[in-house]
Amino acid sequence: MLEGKAKVEETDMPLKMQIKAMSYAYHALDLYDVYDCKSIAAHIKKEFDKIYGSGWQCVVGSNFGSFFSHTPGTFMYFSLERLNFLIYKGASS
Repeated sequence: MLEGKAKVEETDMPLKMQIKAMSYAYHALDLYDVYDCKSIAAHIKKEFDKIYGSGWQCVVGSNFGSFFSHTPGTFMYFSLERLNFLIYKGASS
């Protein structure tokens, strides 16, 4: 497991879900190269879709911007190592 500690920047997720998100991020970083952000994001999204139902989105990188609507209780933005992680479930119209 990586030595770095995840730092939550912003979230409205329940604590149990936050812990799962960070756990999946650690696991993805063990599986993939730190520069393979697409595979890391896909891994986290697939895990969240399996456990919490489909519709999750995940963005991973060191420099990105975003603007989105999300379902309340499903948003988390955190950093780990040199990467930032954005996980959310899109809001239904």
